[in-house]
Amino acid sequence: MNDIVVETRDLRKIYGDGADVHALDGVNLTVRAGEFIAIVGPSGSGKSTLLNMIGALDRPTSGEVIINGTPISKVKDLDHFRGKTIGFVFQTHNLIPTLTARENIEVPMHETSLSGSQRRARADELLDLVGLGKRKNFLPNQMSGGERQRVAVARALANHPVIILADEPTGNLDSKTTEEIMALLETLHSEHGTTLIVVTHNTQVARATHRMITIRDGKIQKDVSMMSAIESDLIDFRSSALGQAILRGENGGSEEVKEIAKRLKEMMEGKEIKEIREIKGMGEK
Repeated sequence: MNDIVVETRDLRKIYGDGADVHALDGVNLTVRAGEFIAIVGPSGSGKSTLLNMIGALDRPTSGEVIINGTPISKVKDLDHFRGKTIGFVFQTHNLIPTLTARENIEVPMHETSLSGSQRRARADELLDLVGLGKRKNFLPNQMSGGERQRVAVARALANHPVIILADEPTGNLDSKTTEEIMALLETLHSEHGTTLIVVTHNTQVARATHRMITIRDGKIQKDVSMMSAIESDLIDFRSSALGQAILRGENGGSEEVKEIAKRLKEMMEGKEIKEIREIKGMGEK
């Protein structure tokens, strides 16, 4: 797909009255329809600030955010714009405890022209999509953490948004449930063409996406396609002290060690990407 859903141009966000903090420092980013992206980086790197800017939850100090062709600086009613354009999934599900799963999903649809029956039908459709059709009348405290997060994903999809923004969506979940939520997001991406941006500290979550953007000190440090887990590991290894030593040719030791170092250098330099894909079953038949 070639349609641009998100574009940021020289995006900057400065906090503070005295010692200014440059949370974002000239970020240029393009996201196309149907992409599944992870934004990673250490605490304070600017990744959540970037998500807030893309989600129209905050305004930049300078620069521009364009969502689906609309510059956010030109939008007068941000609440209405967010409601029909962007879906949010947070670390905590933020479900209303006194409402059922179905009723929670209906909440964002109250701002639309849909009738009550249409809202219920849409909520039921989404509950089926996330595998919770039999839980529609359950309250949040009657569901597991993973089920509550599935409801949150369904709610984010309620108004057919052009993009889903997820801020640490698996942060409160165990490893098994994390895998289930990421599998659900992958299904939304691969089978329904949903555009997804996930902010995470979890390397395994980032590797489940298809593109990883690393933010550090308010700048995009790396922007790589996650073609396979092996390639992802090579990217990390290339940045390590050992990887850098191999790239410099510091590969002393036995002949066996030298041969391994030679092969690793070729792979890190990108000469063996085709072979990597074949190992992962991604090569051409």
